[in-house]
Amino acid sequence: MTVTAPATDFVPHEPAAARRSVLLAPITVTPSKPLTPSHLKGLLWTDVMYRATRPLADVTYRYSHTTYHPTEQTLGFWEFLDRTHGDGDYSVLTEDEIGALYVEFRADGRPAPVPALRPYAEAAERGWVHPASARILRLWSEHYAGLGLHDPGLLRHQPPGLGLEAVLARLHGLGMCLDQRRDGGPVYLDLTRYGLPLRRLVTADGRPNYLACALRELVALAPDFDEVVLLYDRELDPDYQLLARVLGALGPEIRRVPVGRVPVDGQVRSARHGGWRDHQARTLLADARERYAPAAVRLGVRLYFVATLGPGQGESYRPDLLDQCFRRAERLIDAGQEPPAVPLAQRLARHRKDHVYVDPYRVTSQLLGRRRTPPARDLLSAVFL
Repeated sequence: MTVTAPATDFVPHEPAAARRSVLLAPITVTPSKPLTPSHLKGLLWTDVMYRATRPLADVTYRYSHTTYHPTEQTLGFWEFLDRTHGDGDYSVLTEDEIGALYVEFRADGRPAPVPALRPYAEAAERGWVHPASARILRLWSEHYAGLGLHDPGLLRHQPPGLGLEAVLARLHGLGMCLDQRRDGGPVYLDLTRYGLPLRRLVTADGRPNYLACALRELVALAPDFDEVVLLYDRELDPDYQLLARVLGALGPEIRRVPVGRVPVDGQVRSARHGGWRDHQARTLLADARERYAPAAVRLGVRLYFVATLGPGQGESYRPDLLDQCFRRAERLIDAGQEPPAVPLAQRLARHRKDHVYVDPYRVTSQLLGRRRTPPARDLLSAVFL
C-alpha cells in the first residue's frame, strides 16, 4: 500500500475560538553552497514542526532570504565573485562549483570596503539577487520538492517590515540601543540591565550583522503573534538569547529551539570550509531515489534527521542508519492504518508541553518504538509525506 500526500492543502483544525497564532522563524542558510547534513537537519525539524502545529494553531512560517542578503557574508561573496570572476554564466554551474567559489571567498579573508558593497546592498533591498545565489536557490527549491519540504518562498522577494533606521529607533524606544555613530562608533544592542552583554549590531562604517537583520524582520512581526518560535544553530545561542529578550518585550511568548549540527566523521565543520563531498542533499536524494519510492524517501529522512539524530549533535552522519530509516519508512507506510476516532489535532496535541508548537522530536520518534501501533494514514500524510 502506498500513502501519498492529500490532493488538497486541507488539514483538520481545532475550533477557531481555541486557536492561537504562532510565528515560526528558523535561521536561514546563506545561498552560496550545497545543503549539508546540518542544513537538512534544521530544515526537516522546521518542516515537521510547521506541519504538525498547523492543525492546532494558525502558523506563519517566515523564512526570508531577502532579509539576510544585506549581511557582509552575502554581499561580500557577491562582490568577490564579480571582482574576481566577472560576468560568468552561473546558470550552468552546479552547487558544488558555486560552493567551491564560496570556499575560495572565505579563504581570501579580506573584507570588501563599504563603498564596494553599497551598490549590492541597495540592489538587494529592491529585490535583486546575484545570479550565483539565484542559481543556488533554484536548485534548493528542487531539493525541497524532492524532500517534501514546505517552500516558504525561496524564490520570492520578501523584504523585512522595518528598515535599519526604523528598527534602531524601535530599540531606542525600548531602552535597548546604544548608538555611537555620532562619535564615529558602532551601534550596540544594549541589554545590560538584564545582565546580558553589549552586542554590536552595526559597525562604525555602517555594516549590519545577522542579528540586526533578524531584528528588522522580527520586531515588525512578533507583536501580531501569541507565540514566536526561534529555531537556530546551537552555536548561535548567545545571540538568540538576546533576540528572545527583545521580542519578549513586545508581548508574545518566545520559544528558543536550538538544534545541533551533524558531525561528519566525528567533526562538526562549517560549510565555509567545504567538505560536503557525498553528504549533500543532491547526492543523498539521487541515491535514495534509485532504491526507494518518493514517500519512503520523505518519511525516511525525517525519521533519521529528526528522530534518530535528535536535538543534539553527538552522533555523526551515518549513511547506513539513514538507509535503515528508509527501510523502516517503507514498512511504516505499508502498515499505515485508517485514522482512529480521536481527531488528528487531539493526537498531535499530546506532543506539546506548555507551548503551542508541536515538538518535532516527540511526534517523529513515536514512529520508531518497536511496540508502537502502526501510524495512522492521516498523520503520515499531514506531517511526514
